[in-house]
This record gives sequence, structure tokens and C-alpha cells, in this order.
Amino acid sequence: MKIHFLGTRGNVEPSAPYHSKHSGILIEEKVLFDVGEKEFLDHNPEAVCITHLHPDHAFFVKNHKEDLPDVPVYAPENNNGIIRLSATREISGLTVTPVPTFHSKHVQSQAYIIEKGKKKILYTGDMIWIKKTHHHKLKHLDLVITDGSYFRKGGMIRRDKQGNIYGHQGIPQLVNLFRKFTPHIIFTHFGSWFYKDIQESRKKLNSFDMKISAAYDGMQTEV
Repeated sequence: MKIHFLGTRGNVEPSAPYHSKHSGILIEEKVLFDVGEKEFLDHNPEAVCITHLHPDHAFFVKNHKEDLPDVPVYAPENNNGIIRLSATREISGLTVTPVPTFHSKHVQSQAYIIEKGKKKILYTGDMIWIKKTHHHKLKHLDLVITDGSYFRKGGMIRRDKQGNIYGHQGIPQLVNLFRKFTPHIIFTHFGSWFYKDIQESRKKLNSFDMKISAAYDGMQTEV
């Protein structure tokens, strides 16, 4: 399964040339998962899957009617032509399974298990956690691609007056969650911590006792 990282910047100001574009990965040169920049559509995807409807993951949110891609667009909720994906679906030769996540109190969010043949990966977008009731779906992942917004323990998690949590989990907690299911994690969607000293930040990611990689704009890999 071919994976092309088109954008790796979180919701922060651009400050590094290889991390200047918002989130998006292209699988098998056919399906876009998140489309943080309009230019990603120049790759002519056959379909788009959105983890959540924030503009750094779905550029068209701010100007929906003019910019909605002219291909099937799937997301956790219906929204003016967007198709709600709530169960496993075959999309352009890939088997795509949505997995609900915690992230925002204003929009719904979900990760995607993406399978082709015997290969199986997870792309989460921004997240705090995945309920244990869904953990059985995560077994035998070849790769997890997840949220690099915060390195610090605990990330940035808030709770409103109704008790709803929202925000981003810290990288140490995400490593502890996913190491049970995969031998390899790639972080993307980097927050401001990463740009203070990119070389040192990469060393921090390499300090965990498992295979960890930092994505960059244009990076290509295969599982």
C-alpha cells in the first residue's frame, strides 16, 4: 500500500518548508484522507475521506459550495453533499472502516482503518482517544498515522461544563495506546512544539523504544 504525505502542518502558522501544508495523505494515488489544501485535488483523487470538518483537514469548510471536491466525499457527518461514512465500505480498491474518536465538541470525528490485501493501517487525524469498545478493530495494524500536535504528556485536553472533553492527546499517551496494535507509528499534523528545533524534535520521537517516524510534506512510504 503506497502512502503519500501531502501535508503535515497542524493548525499553526507555517514556519518550515517541509511542514508548510495542512493535513492530507494520499493512499495508492487514489483516495485522499483529509484535504487541508485545495491543491491536493490536483492529484485527481477518486474519493476523499475526512476525519472531521475543521478547515485544516477540509479546506472547503469555509467556502463550502464553491470548493467541495467533485468526487465522493465521506466524513463522520452529513453536510451539504458530504456522505456520512458509518460502516465499512469499499472505496477505489481499498476497504475503509470508520472508527469513532474523541477530538472536538463542535464536530464529529473518526479515524479510518484502511486495508488492501493483507496490509492494514490506521489514519486518525486529530484525536484524544478511542473507546475500548473499538480496540478489537485495531489488532494487527502494520502502521498507525496519528496526531503530532503536542509532545508533552497529557497534550491539551479540556472539559466543558457539560463534561465533554475536547482537544489533542499527548504523544506519550498515543504511543502507549498504539504500541499494543502496531510495530510502527508515523506522526503528522505537528504543533508548534515541533518547529522550535526540528532536529531535536525528531530525536525526541526517536527516544521511544519502538519504531517512530516524523512525516514531512511530500514524504512517500509503502507498507
